[in-house]
Order: sequence, then structure tokens, then C-alpha cells
Amino acid sequence: MKKAILFYALFLFGFTALSGQNSDEEDLEDYTDFGADEGITVTQTPERPAQELVITREDIERIAAPDVATLLEEALDMPITRHGAYGNSSDVNMRGFSTERIAILIDGVPANSAMSGDFDFYTLPMNNIERIEVIYGGGDSKYNVSGALGGVINIVTKKKQPPGWRFGFGFYTIAYLPGAYTEWNGEKKKAQPQDLIDTQKLDGSISWGSERFSFGAHLFLDRAENHYLFLDSFLYKIRRKQHNEVWDVGGGAFLSWNFTNLAKLIVNIDAYYSDRTLPATGFSAVEGKQYDVTVRDNIMFEAPVFLRDDISMEASVSHNYGGMEYALNNTTPSRHDQNGVALINRWAWYMMKTVTLRAGWDFRFIFMDSTGTGTRSRPDGGAYITAEIDLARTLRIIPSLKLSTDGSAAVPVPKLGILWNPLDFITVKNNYFRSFKFPDFDDLYWTGLGYSGNPDLHPEDGWGIDAAAELRWRSIASLEETLFFQYTRDSIHWHQGLYGWEPQNIGEAAFFGSDTRLKADFPVSLGPVKKISPQASYQFLLTYLLSYGYSWEDAKRIPYQPMHTFGAAVDVSWGSGSVMVSGHYESVRYYTVTNTIELVPYLLLNVNVNQNIGEYLRVFAVFRNLLNRSYESYNRYPMPGFNITLGVRMSGYPFIKPK
Repeated sequence: MKKAILFYALFLFGFTALSGQNSDEEDLEDYTDFGADEGITVTQTPERPAQELVITREDIERIAAPDVATLLEEALDMPITRHGAYGNSSDVNMRGFSTERIAILIDGVPANSAMSGDFDFYTLPMNNIERIEVIYGGGDSKYNVSGALGGVINIVTKKKQPPGWRFGFGFYTIAYLPGAYTEWNGEKKKAQPQDLIDTQKLDGSISWGSERFSFGAHLFLDRAENHYLFLDSFLYKIRRKQHNEVWDVGGGAFLSWNFTNLAKLIVNIDAYYSDRTLPATGFSAVEGKQYDVTVRDNIMFEAPVFLRDDISMEASVSHNYGGMEYALNNTTPSRHDQNGVALINRWAWYMMKTVTLRAGWDFRFIFMDSTGTGTRSRPDGGAYITAEIDLARTLRIIPSLKLSTDGSAAVPVPKLGILWNPLDFITVKNNYFRSFKFPDFDDLYWTGLGYSGNPDLHPEDGWGIDAAAELRWRSIASLEETLFFQYTRDSIHWHQGLYGWEPQNIGEAAFFGSDTRLKADFPVSLGPVKKISPQASYQFLLTYLLSYGYSWEDAKRIPYQPMHTFGAAVDVSWGSGSVMVSGHYESVRYYTVTNTIELVPYLLLNVNVNQNIGEYLRVFAVFRNLLNRSYESYNRYPMPGFNITLGVRMSGYPFIKPK
């Protein structure tokens, strides 16, 4: 095993050395991207050395996912750890790191909970997302935010509107197949026909656009009973999911004002409320009630040309409120309120043809009032400088340094990226980086229910390297291969001590992996079929848990991280519609650090059918888990079997056209 690890590391470093060779064949592409309508991104470059994937609005409409976590799983084959269907906790995994160690951004602004580090993906309406940028690993120099050990997920909302007044709406319903089942008390029950109309989602939007101004507003309402059948893996009986009903509502509005010099001011606000019934465990009849409120407001200023022609600037002032109340079986509820104010400022100076300097800073002040952590507050943030230097006509290096602070000390976080284009159809990328994350409020201050925080915790620390090569054949096909290694220490984990559960810096782990992605678009003329688009991905992840007394020889894997993740899809388009068949496979995962309890592998097969009716109306049907597999994403939390989504969407209907 040690020889295999050594070979893997040497391969990574050898690949990196290759990327540093000189070539004089062609100039690097001019990467400057002005006015991308993405919010807090205009000073950034479109191609970077980190592995980056984008989910477009076309992908979002074709997949018709009920939430962002499902979209990430089905579009990018990202492993997701779930506690059930809609409204239940969803945890994304990137290169072995879960949500609290991934930076979640909305229009470039950090959105992770300061209390736990998590993020509630259900607060985001799918009809208001323009695209999602996913940057893997800790080497991101685009946003340069703290806490991005596993990567960055930036969710870009809609802002640009065509001229005139426009209207949109969407509706879908999810049907779970009913059947006979056995209650927990042993009573036999007949099929419940109402499961055929288990879940509904309704949303609407209105917008207005002109040359200088744009306005948009949206609203959504969801109802999910989550009454699906599942297999009780202990007693081998068919059960019906209960005590898991969810109602939520949300909406928002934005105003965009374009100035004559390409500068833009954007004001955005959105709010969310949910009423959730959650089982104590996936198999439990004991239920809890949870109420969530989220309010986000943001003012952004973008200036691709600021003060002089070779300088661009962007700034943001945002406020984020999150409130949650939870009670188990009508006990006294616990309440948790957090407020955060964030300031972000980024600059770019295109000082010469071969050198671009980028700099910026971010500041956040967090105030917490919680029955678990008490009344707490903390500032954090940092400042960075990045240089993009063309050493040769096809070779660019990107050194970057950020000083991160939680108000007590400044910690340097260096990064180095290399981008090399030896030929038109080949791109080689390398990253070296330090990864760093301050403890969350729960880890520091939580008290109650046998749990106690630790105010003496150190930040989580580590370093990593990745190397990637992308081959392109015209505009038809591409193959990207990424190899990565990452090491972390002082990772914060809760463990049971003499006086209850408490967090300590006992986590040490190593991550080896590869990510292979093949994608193609073949134009054809087969009757109505105009394009066939196959794609496939394979993600290999070998984790070593070096904590709890374990060493390399013990070969213990980190819980819930599959070693093998496969994905494949074929999308057939005929101009006014498409049908896509896709599969997602995850290998064995372990539930405990001892690796004694396995979660069985599972394969999900889905079929998506879309058909446009006219210019603005689209109907769709999605058949998920077509094989009716019984599986658990998280131990003792069964997931739905075969289910059908039927829906209709009207987008951008011009009910008042401009003169």
C-alpha cells in the first residue's frame, strides 16, 4: 500500500513538472471577462488552473431537479449524503469534504452558516438560478474565500432581463407508487392512493427590463408529505415513511441599474420560511418540529472600468439572517438566531499585456443568539493579492496569498496555480495550496444535551496539490483528467469523553483521488433528432483516517465517502425537446470510523423527458430511481424508490411588449 501511495504522489509531482515546460506556439487566451451579470465576479478570469465545472440554465431546465443538492448529484455526479426526500438535510461531498468544509456562495458572497458551517439548499428557488459554478479543491483564486477545503460552489442568480414586462410560472407534482405496507406496531395497511399526489411545487415570476433598468420578483410554495414506501432492512418489511411532512414558501426581488460606463448597481433581497416535521431517526415514529426563517439582502456594485481604463472593481454589502426553532416531541424548543454583515471588495489592474494584478478584501461580523451557544459575536475576514503572469506565450503562473483572520491573529494562506496551453486542443493545469478553516460557533461554544463546545480549538489546517489535463476535439468532444492529493490536520471532530461529547482537534486525514470526465456533442440528422450528447464520469477517492489511534497500515476510510462514483448519461435532442437517460452509482460507504458497518452500494437510473410547446411553454416528466432500488444515503434514513415528476413551465412570456 505504501508503494502505491508513493507512486501516486510521484505521478502527481511528475505531472506538475511537465506543466512547467516552455512553449512558444500560441498566445494564451485573453481571459478578461467584463460584465458577466453574475455578481461579484467581473474582476475575475474565465479560465483558471483549478478544476471547474458549470451547470447552465439549460442543464437546470432539462434535469428539473426539486432542489440544488439533487441538481448537483444528477448534473455532476457529486456524492450527496441525505436524510430523506425533500426538506430533509442534504450534505454535498467534494473530494472527501462535506458541506461545512465547502464554501457555498450566492452571487460570490459566502452563505455557509456561521453556527454549524452547513447550508440549507432548500432556501434557493430553482427558477431563480442562472447557473452554478463548482470549483474543486482548495486552490481557488477566483473568489479567495476562507474555509474552502473541498472546493467552492457559487450559485449565480438571475439578474439580466430582456426588454418589456415578462411573466413566468412553473408547477410540478411528484408521485410515489402506493402499495401495501406494515405499520411499526405490526398492523397491515392497504395502499394509500394519495401517495400519487405526494409532493407539489408552485412558483411564479415577473420581470421588467429596459436599456438602463431591470426588475424581477419571484415566489415559490412547496408541499411535501414524503409518504413513500421503503424496505426495513432489519425486519425485511415494507414500511411507509411518516412524520416527515414539509411546507415551505420563499420569494425575492432584485433591481439592476446600468450606468453609461458599463458599471452596474444591483440590489437583491430574498426570504424563506419552512415548517418541517422531522423524524428523530429515519426509522423512528418519534418526531420533531422545526421552523426555519432565512433572509438575505445584498447590494452589489460592478465596474469593469473604474477610474482608469486598465482597472476594474467590484464591491458588495450584504446582510444574512438565519433563524431556527426545534422541539422534539413537544418538549421546550431550542432557538437559534444568527445575523451576519459582510463587506467584499475586489480589484483588478491590467498593468501590462503579460501581467494582471488582483487584490481584494472581505470582512464579516457575526452575531449569534442561541440556546445552544449563548450570545456570541465574532469578526472574520482577510485580504489577498494575486498575480497572473505570462512567462511564455502559452504558460501562465498565478501566485496568490491571502491573510485570513478571526480577529485574533492573521494566518497566511498561499496558493500557486499553473496554466499551460501547449497546443490548441490541450490544456494542463496545476495547483499547490494551503487549506484553512476557523472553527464554527457550535464547535466553540455549544452546551446542553450532553454536548459541550471547546473554546480552545485550533483552526483546521492542511495542504494539497492537484494536476489536470484537458483534451478537446474541435467543439465536439472533450476529455478531462484530474489527479489530486490533500492532507489535513487539526480537523475538528466530536467524540465522547468522560463528561459527554466534545470537539477536539483530533482529525488527521489524507485524500488521494482522480476525476475523469468525458463529454461530447454529436450533430446528427436522424429524422427529428438533431444532436446526441453522451457523457461519462468516474471519481476515485481513497481516504485515510489517521485519527483515533489509526495509522496508514490500518487503512481506515472516512465515513460516508465512496471510493468509486460512476456517472453516465445520453441526451437525445430533436430541436423542440429532448430525452435523457442517466445513471449514478456509488460504491460501498462506511457508517463508522471503525469501518465495521457498511452502507450497500446503489445505482440510480433516471429518465428525463422535455418537450417545448411553442416558444415559452415546456412540459416535462422525470422518472427517478427507475429500478426501484431500496437504499440509504445516511445510515437508517431510507430514500425513496421509484417516483415520477410531472410538470409544466412557462418562461419569460412577454405579456406587455416594449414599444
